[in-house]
Amino acid sequence: MKLSIVLFLTAVLTTTVIRTFAQTDSSKAQQDSITNTHLEQTTQLLRQNDSLVKADAAERNTLLQQIESLKNDNDKRKQELQQQLRNIDQTDSLRKVKQLERIKQLKAITNGIPVAPFQDTLFRIYNRLGAQQPSDRAANIERKLQQLEHDPFFAADSLKPAANENNVDIIYNDIILMTVTDDDALWLERDKSSVAAEYAAIMRKEILLQKDQNSLKNVLIRIGWLALILAVFGLIVYGINRVFKRIRIRLIKRKEEYFKGVKVKGYALLNQQKQLGLFYSALKIIRIVLILFIFYITLPLIFSIFPWTKGIADKLIDWTLSPIKAILAGVLQYLPKLLTILVIYIVTRYLVRLVNYLAAEIACGNLQIKGFYADWAMPTASGIKFLLYAFMFVVIFPYLPGSDSKIFQGVSVFLGILFSLGSSSAISNVVAGFVITYMRPFKIGDRIKIGDITGDVIEKTLLVTRLRTIKNEEITVPNASVLNGHTINFTSSSKDLGLILHTTVTIGYDVPWKQVQELLIRAALATDGILKDRPPFVLQTALNDFSVAYEINAFTDQSHKMAVIYSGLHQQIQDQFNAAGIEIMSPQYHAHRDGSASTIPADYLPKDYAPQPFRVDINKQP
Repeated sequence: MKLSIVLFLTAVLTTTVIRTFAQTDSSKAQQDSITNTHLEQTTQLLRQNDSLVKADAAERNTLLQQIESLKNDNDKRKQELQQQLRNIDQTDSLRKVKQLERIKQLKAITNGIPVAPFQDTLFRIYNRLGAQQPSDRAANIERKLQQLEHDPFFAADSLKPAANENNVDIIYNDIILMTVTDDDALWLERDKSSVAAEYAAIMRKEILLQKDQNSLKNVLIRIGWLALILAVFGLIVYGINRVFKRIRIRLIKRKEEYFKGVKVKGYALLNQQKQLGLFYSALKIIRIVLILFIFYITLPLIFSIFPWTKGIADKLIDWTLSPIKAILAGVLQYLPKLLTILVIYIVTRYLVRLVNYLAAEIACGNLQIKGFYADWAMPTASGIKFLLYAFMFVVIFPYLPGSDSKIFQGVSVFLGILFSLGSSSAISNVVAGFVITYMRPFKIGDRIKIGDITGDVIEKTLLVTRLRTIKNEEITVPNASVLNGHTINFTSSSKDLGLILHTTVTIGYDVPWKQVQELLIRAALATDGILKDRPPFVLQTALNDFSVAYEINAFTDQSHKMAVIYSGLHQQIQDQFNAAGIEIMSPQYHAHRDGSASTIPADYLPKDYAPQPFRVDINKQP
C-alpha cells in the first residue's frame, strides 16, 4: 500500500515537473518569437532611415554642385536650386525626427538577445544572419566561446577581427566566432569595423579571465575561502547556542524574580510554570530563526566563491530581494489609499462618538425631543452606528488591496450568500427587535406575559428578550416570537390606573348574593397589597345550574407581587366565608353527606351547630 502511494506521488510529481518545464520552454519560445519580431521591425526602420539619409545626401551633393556651377548669383535657375535645397533640408529634418522617434520607442521595449557564456553578459545580438535568428546567433557564439575557454592551448592573439566582402568576421584561427554586419553597426550607430574590434577585445578579456579563475591556484584559494566561511558559520551557530543556553540557565536560577504569572482581574491567566514554558518556546523559535537567517546569508557567500555556482548565489539574492522590493513598492503605492482609509475611519469614528453622546443624553433625560422616547435612544443609536459602519465599509471597499481581483469579488459574493442563507432567522429577529423597540410594548423591569410565560423583563436586545419568572427561571424569547404573538403588560398601567386582580368563587343559590359580595369585598380589603383608596367591586359572571359565579376585582399598584397578593386574597376569602358559615362550591365539588360532619373547619362552626339529616345531591354525578 505504501509503495503504491509512493509510486503515485512520484508519478504526479514527475508529471508536474515535466509540465512545468514544458510550459517554461513554451513561454520562453513565445517570448523569443516576440523579441525577434520587434528586432526585425527595428532593423527595417534602421535600414530605411540609413537609405533615406544616403539618398538625401546624394541629392544634396548634386544640388550643391549645380549651384556652384552657376556663376551669376541673381540667376533665376540658381534661386530655384537653392529653394529645392532648403525644401530637402526641411523635409529631411521632419522625416528624421519621426523616424528616430519610432526607432527609440522600439529600442526601449527591445534589449536584444544577451551573449553570456560565463553568466555575465558580454554584449547583445539585435539582428538575424541569414536563416539564423538573434537567439540562435547568441547561442552559437556562447557555445564557441565556452569551447575556447576549455582549450588549454588558447592564444589570445589569434582571436581577432577579419574583414570579408561585405561584413567583418571575428575569428580564432579558422573558426568564425561571430560576424558583424551592417545591420549590427546600424543598431549601435557605429562603424562595423570598430564594433568588431570592440567585441573581439571583450571576448579575449573574458576568456582569459575565466581561465585565470579556473586555474588550480584559484580553485585552492576558493576552497580555502569556503572552509573559512564554513568555520565562521559554525562558530556563529555555536555562539548563538551558547548564548541561548546561558539565558535559559539564568532564567531557571532567577525564575522567582522574573516570572510571577499573569493575572487579569484576579484570574490567573498564566501561572509561573506556564509562563516559563512559554518563554522557553519563544527562545527556541528565536534561536532557530537566527540560525536560519545566518544560514541564508551564508549560502550566497558560499555559492559566489566558485564561478559555476555564482548564478545560484545571484538567484538566492534575487529571490530574497525581489519580494522585499515588491512589498516595499506595494506599500509605497498603497500609501495614498491607506491614508484615505484612515481618514474615512477617523471621520466615521467621531460620528459614532457623536451618536453615542446624543443617545446617552436622550436616555438620561438631559436632551428631550418631542415625540421621541428616552428608551428609544440606545436601540436607535445601535441602528445608526450599524449603518455608519456599513457605509464606511462600502466606501473603503474599493481601496482595499485586491478589491478589483475577480477572486476577491467572488469570495465576497460567496460569503454574502452564505451569510444571507444562514442568518435569515437572525435578521428577522433583528427587524422584530427594532419594531418592538418603537412599539414600546414593555420596558426593562416590567412584569409581562408572553404566550404562557410570565416574568419580569431583565434584558432587551435586537435578537432576543429575556424574562425572569417568579421561580427565578431565566427564559429567552426570540423577538420574532414576541412580535408574532400577543404580549400582556401588567406593569405599564399599575401605577396610574391600578392593576385589577380578579378571582372567581362559586356559591350556592341558598346564600344571599349581597352577603357574598360583602364577604368578598371584606376579604379583598383585608389583603396586603390591595389599594384601599380604590374600592373593590364584585361581578356575578354566571348563573350555573347549581351555583352562582362571583368575581372579585381589586386594585393594586404592585404588579411584581401578583402571585403573593393572589395567594393572600384566596386566604382571606376562605377565612371570611368560613367565619360566616358559608361553603365555597365549584363545578368540580361533589359531596355525599350524612349530616354528621361539615366541610367548614371546627374553629368557625357556631356553638349551637347541629348536624343536618342525610341528603344526597342527585343533580351532581360523583
